[in-house]
Amino acid sequence: MGNRLVPALLITLLVIVQAQLWFGRGSLRNVAELERQLQQEKQANEEARRVNEQLSAEVNDLKEGLNMVEERARHELGMVKPNEIYVQIAK
Repeated sequence: MGNRLVPALLITLLVIVQAQLWFGRGSLRNVAELERQLQQEKQANEEARRVNEQLSAEVNDLKEGLNMVEERARHELGMVKPNEIYVQIAK
């Protein structure tokens, strides 16, 4: 009986290890899903970084001069200077 106990124990351990590899917390499927989530987070971080850089550039422009304020007022609010004619071309 001792001869059969060791191989049975080794086979049982092998089955347990394989089950953990395929279905457990650190399974291959779980690792692939975590890697996919990591890539999504990296892309979101990159997009947020770009937006932050753009906003930072706008803040610096607003701090340094009124040209940016004038440009935004003209574009977003349709403001014009005195004695200036506003012409809008519809496409």
